[in-house]
Amino acid sequence: IGSGAYRIGSSIEFDWCGVSAIRSLRKMGYSATMINYNPETVSTDYDECDRLYFEELNRERVLDIYQRDKCDGIVVSVGGQIPNGLAIPLADAGVKLLGTSAKMIDNAEDRNKFSAMIDEIGVQQPRWLELTSSDSAIEFANDVGYPVLVRPSYVLSGAAMNVAWNDEQLKAFLNEAATVSKEHPVVISDFIEGATEIEFDGVGKDGEIIAAAIHEHIEQAGVHSGDATLVLPPQSLSEYTKYRVRDAAKKIVKRLNITGPVNIQFVAKGTDVMCIETNVRASRSFPFVSKTMGVDFIEAATRAMVNEDTSDMNLPTLETRNRPSEYVGVKAPMFSFTRLRGSDPVLGVEMASTGEVACFGKTREEAFLKALLSTGFKIPKKSVLVSVQESLQDDFTHSAWQLVEQGYTLYATKNTAEVMEKNQVPCTVVAYPTEGSTSSAPNAIDLIKNGDIGMVINIPTYESKRLEDNYQMRRTAVDFGVPLLTNVNLVKVFADAVQEHDRDQGLEPKTLFEHYQAESAADAWSDPTEFH
Repeated sequence: IGSGAYRIGSSIEFDWCGVSAIRSLRKMGYSATMINYNPETVSTDYDECDRLYFEELNRERVLDIYQRDKCDGIVVSVGGQIPNGLAIPLADAGVKLLGTSAKMIDNAEDRNKFSAMIDEIGVQQPRWLELTSSDSAIEFANDVGYPVLVRPSYVLSGAAMNVAWNDEQLKAFLNEAATVSKEHPVVISDFIEGATEIEFDGVGKDGEIIAAAIHEHIEQAGVHSGDATLVLPPQSLSEYTKYRVRDAAKKIVKRLNITGPVNIQFVAKGTDVMCIETNVRASRSFPFVSKTMGVDFIEAATRAMVNEDTSDMNLPTLETRNRPSEYVGVKAPMFSFTRLRGSDPVLGVEMASTGEVACFGKTREEAFLKALLSTGFKIPKKSVLVSVQESLQDDFTHSAWQLVEQGYTLYATKNTAEVMEKNQVPCTVVAYPTEGSTSSAPNAIDLIKNGDIGMVINIPTYESKRLEDNYQMRRTAVDFGVPLLTNVNLVKVFADAVQEHDRDQGLEPKTLFEHYQAESAADAWSDPTEFH
């Protein structure tokens, strides 16, 4: 079953998974049928499958096709959330699902069942509670301490998922989540501030992991995985943290008896490595992981689902270390804020990106800069406007100093400028947008509009008081095509990258296949003629 209409959260990455599954089945000699109704997809090309049904993706229509063609089974794990949501209704109607059973898919998707299962198998997770009433939710939030995360079941791209910082916000978010997830439970959990988010993409066969990849987000937890900047192999995780991820993944895959693709998300802080979600399906990072690793994870998953051998694929396992070793892949999101007039270009737990680009380099910084440039980001040549929430200013000072050392002139709003001056970072004070002409200092908005600013760094938090000023700076940057960074971790990596690479000399372009060829025979993942 295909991925349906393209929308935020479900796009070409799931179509890649569907096409890869079809090609793998046909290569093994099976006759493959695709059900999808999106003419934009490759999976609906007439020559991709043996039979194509251009039909809506619902229980009734899929059952008609399954019975008419006397199919051996249906794959629901490569098309994203729509096919995944059909698993239980189809299984109840007697359909044979290839791969993980519908009951186990439900155990992962149903927040209450999943959280109870994680406790049962001894995997660490944030404290949680199933929503029964607003009063119990508020009591829980005050017990664990704000912030808390509200998570509905069976949703894609973080729909109605929110971080609440006080009782009032929590009540509003609970109402929204209950509306979106009427038939399935809503869970509230402790939100871990300042944690690193880690993802495990893998393939299971009868509850054993046969392919594994761990990647990290540059942004801290709280930014949706579809909006985050991914790094593979991870560059900042300790060996202990990676061991904890592998150990938890092994237990989860065994408990859910997974056969096929799986994506598990973790947050790590200090010695805590906590599982926050498991998707018993391909994730949107599977194409990126497959290409970076040089081996097709969906082909491996498809073989596992039809009980074919994968021993000749040279799959990365839980025991594999430092692959690839000669280059780093970075996947950066792309957004359409310029086309959405008035929208606030700041990220949260609900997904907003409408595309992505992956680039490769010898180091994380080189790959990051290439990925950033590929999204249309222009490396600033001159001045940078900075406005950072007070709690992050000391942390930001180190990056600000790096930018000054690289020859940038910093313009800072009043509160940020005071901290910069105290910390001996040279900057010029600018007025907040809403101060208009009442201040003698130049206005931040005028500087952006006049082309005097090459990049805007605006990093708000829940504590920010100048909401309108922050919004105006961000929105004006987007409207006038000025590069914008709104996350302190992204700013740190950006500052490291421009320090490492002379912005006047540019970067050496190198394709993924050139990186493949540069590996020694012992390190190489893939056959020289292999293409993904």
